Amino acid sequence: MFERGEIERDELQALMAAHARELIAEMEEDYQNPAAAWIESLLARQSAARLARRHGGSLVREVLVALSELPDFPPVRHLWNAAHPDVPLHCFLRMRRESVFRILQLGQRADVVELLIEHGDARRGRGTRQTFILRRDERWRLRVMPQDVTVSRA
Repeated sequence: MFERGEIERDELQALMAAHARELIAEMEEDYQNPAAAWIESLLARQSAARLARRHGGSLVREVLVALSELPDFPPVRHLWNAAHPDVPLHCFLRMRRESVFRILQLGQRADVVELLIEHGDARRGRGTRQTFILRRDERWRLRVMPQDVTVSRA
């Protein structure tokens, strides 16, 4: 939002401070329960490796970047830096930790990518599943068109 000129520098700094506080709280949680943190990390790494092996890491990152540009999309809090190649893919996936973000299906054909994700509540059947159709624009970047989004309960 800052790069697009939608917010000012002081607003960016306030949002970054809030994000840092959330990360510190999660790190404290991980310190309190290292076994759960280790399992979460293993599951996220396994899922990211599977996605990268099947579809290529660059496509998965491109999909995450396209999702990060959606307005009013709750998982944006965790995807905002998906364009940075130095951040590993598994850092964006949240398998069991609230609020979850899982890529359930990813399919590509020509200039269209079909995506099924689950996000929100970690309890089984309580999350929100969304289907996205991402299309490449004139600059060959993946974009989500508002009419190509379907929402359902998990």
